Amino acid sequence: MDAFCFVRPEHLNHHSFLFGGQLLKWIDEYTWLAAARDYPGYILVTRAMDTIQFRKRVRNGAILRFSMVKQKQGTSSVTYATEVFASDQTSISEELVFSTHVTFVAVNELGEKVTLPIA
Repeated sequence: MDAFCFVRPEHLNHHSFLFGGQLLKWIDEYTWLAAARDYPGYILVTRAMDTIQFRKRVRNGAILRFSMVKQKQGTSSVTYATEVFASDQTSISEELVFSTHVTFVAVNELGEKVTLPIA
């Protein structure tokens, strides 16, 4: 699944580049959306991101493409590989700026783990 967003001035840090926390928010949100589509009706909570390493700075006006691909599923957890690519508005070429694996756990209303169906 892919998602897109546009980097605006309100997303920038004091050095005029994309704030790292904003990128992590989008990664968590968009990867959760991919998981929620794969497991409708389940409560999925973020368990972990395996790596936080910003590879390239992202400028104002960049178009970001988030690519989320399911990598593995356990009994109550699922992990997605998430990559973020940046391009400017005048080019179709993209540059990888971030990648990580995001793991979600399925829980019930009491926060107890529940079994996920094979999807």
